[in-house]
Formats: sequence, structure tokens, C-alpha cells
Amino acid sequence: MALSDADVKKQIKHMMAFIEQEANEKAEEIDAKAEEEFNIEKGRLVQHQRLKIMEYYDRKEKQVELQKKIQSSNMLNQARLKALKVREDHVRSVLEESRKRLGEVTRNPAKYKEVLQYLIVQGLLQLLESNVVLRVREADVSLIEGIVGSCAEQYAKMTGKEVVVKLDADNFLAAETCGGVELFARNGRIKIPNTLESRLDLISQQLVPEIRVALFGRNPNRKFSD
Repeated sequence: MALSDADVKKQIKHMMAFIEQEANEKAEEIDAKAEEEFNIEKGRLVQHQRLKIMEYYDRKEKQVELQKKIQSSNMLNQARLKALKVREDHVRSVLEESRKRLGEVTRNPAKYKEVLQYLIVQGLLQLLESNVVLRVREADVSLIEGIVGSCAEQYAKMTGKEVVVKLDADNFLAAETCGGVELFARNGRIKIPNTLESRLDLISQQLVPEIRVALFGRNPNRKFSD
């Protein structure tokens, strides 16, 4: 049977309603899928950025800790250097005080004469030359003249060799020198400094470790004492 216009319109209306419903359902499905994918992508991006932020602050924390360690180490080293400087200054003050007391030796002529004789003979034994010139303080000239002969004799007994010892009458040790002698041979090309200051310097190099121990105690971290 032929359909009437009303039936045709009714069927068309049903078809349109069906198509519209299908379209709505499809649109909802697409929206849901898009929402799901959006949420997944948003979660991935958030997690990625969260990890980047955590890594950033982790690096910052490590940098801060490293900076604190460096600063602490620098401060500790500075404190150690200051302590070492104070100790070395104290050691130098002890040596300086010893140097000042050297002059007291010359106040006892008999003792100073004995010291001079020892210094001269020691210098002669170091030189082992047949002609030696002595340079002394101008204030010690008369004292030296009185012992030069005995020094040469003592040297000859010890070595079996003769030596001619003369005083330098044109050049003298500085007046502020504590005392002692300088010996020259071969026209001044060989020199043996045997002043009281030079002897103190030589002895102090050997005794500084012992002075440190006496003043500050032994350092448990130090393997060697020199």
C-alpha cells in the first residue's frame, strides 16, 4: 500500500530522531574519549613538570649543602691558619728573646773569651786553609788578639797543619752584632760565618720542632717532627 504523506513524514521524523540520537551518543562518546585523553595527557604533563621541579630543588639542595661544606671548610682552614700564625709568632718571639739574651754572653769576659776561641777553632776546622782572616767587632779586637795564637796552636794539634790567622784591621762586624767572628780564606772567596747570631740561627732550625712541642704539646696529626 502506498504511504500517505503523514506516514512518510512520521517515518522521516523517526529516522531523524534516530540519527540525532546516534549523533548525540557519538558526540558524547567522542567527548568522553577526548576528556579521558585530556586527563591522561594532563596527568603526564603534571607528573613530568613535578619531576622537573623535584629535580630542580634537589639540585638546589645539593648545591646549598656543597656550598655549606665549602664555607665550613674555608672557615676551618682560616681558623687553623690563624692558630698556626699565632703559634709561629710565639715561636719567633721565643727565638727573638733568645737573640736578645745573646748579648749577655759578652758581659762575662772570661766566658766570652772561651766562646770566641771555640768559634774560631771550629771555623778553622771547617776551612782547613793555611791562611785565614778574622773579621770581628771593633770592641772585640783586643780580646781576639789575646787568643789568636792559642787558637792556631789548638788547630795545629788537632790537624797536624799550621795556619796563619790574621785580623781584618779595615773591616769590622756591625757594632749591634751580639759577637762572634767571621772567617775568610782565599782572598775572601770562602767565608765561614760564626757569629753568635749565625750559631743561634743554625741551632734554632734544629730546635724549632722541640720548641713547638715544649710550648704547645705534640701534634697527634704530625708524622714527622721536622
